[in-house]
Amino acid sequence: MRLRVEGVTFGYPGREMALSNITLEAKSGEALGLLGPNGSGKSTLLKLMCGALRPQTGTVSLNGAPVLSLRPRALARALALVPQSAPPPEGFTALDVALMGRHAYIPRLGRESGRDIAAAREAMRRTGVEALAENDARALSGGEWQRVLIARALAQESGALLLDEPVANLDIRYQLEILRLLRALAQEGRAVVLVMHDINLAARFCDRLAVLRAGRLCADGAPADVLTPQLIEEVYGVRGTTRRDPYPRFEPD
Repeated sequence: MRLRVEGVTFGYPGREMALSNITLEAKSGEALGLLGPNGSGKSTLLKLMCGALRPQTGTVSLNGAPVLSLRPRALARALALVPQSAPPPEGFTALDVALMGRHAYIPRLGRESGRDIAAAREAMRRTGVEALAENDARALSGGEWQRVLIARALAQESGALLLDEPVANLDIRYQLEILRLLRALAQEGRAVVLVMHDINLAARFCDRLAVLRAGRLCADGAPADVLTPQLIEEVYGVRGTTRRDPYPRFEPD
């Protein structure tokens, strides 16, 4: 699985350019973390990668095929997205939501099979929400709902998984559990792309980091190579030191 962004530029109407000439690749077996200050273009880039937005210049391709050329069902089987925020639907249980990840496999006018239900339940087990299967989605806490959204994406069984701030609403225990799961999914052969704010968690759980500032790609590489005091001061305006015991960690002055 290769998800490639090549020379992509994008701007919203009436606003400054959100992204300028971005070239980046996510591939199977790797967790790629997207870092940068608020407004740097991270979420916009993720929307371009999944085909929710159309670039003004450049291309986004999946295994060499333009993402925008893929039919919705084919795209859903290849790529799953966990958005930063999505309101729980009324009248649906947590299991119903996880089963939404199986729509690409269910025939039109058909019903979910035992295989679909098993896949949804396994996704809920891996995200720690299996016991909430029959709970009303709107009664879930913010952290529970976030884990159900991740379960929905896992149920798609896609080769690429894109997540926008997947642990933002979780306490420390579930932050670590979900990030360990996402790293395991990458090691199992998926391409995993995560938008993150916590640079130390990103350095610990991602194989590569891409850092954005004002819509431009400032760095792309291994965490130890990317998270230098000079780059962090340039991008975030914060001075400090970087330690490497056992993984890169930034400590502000």
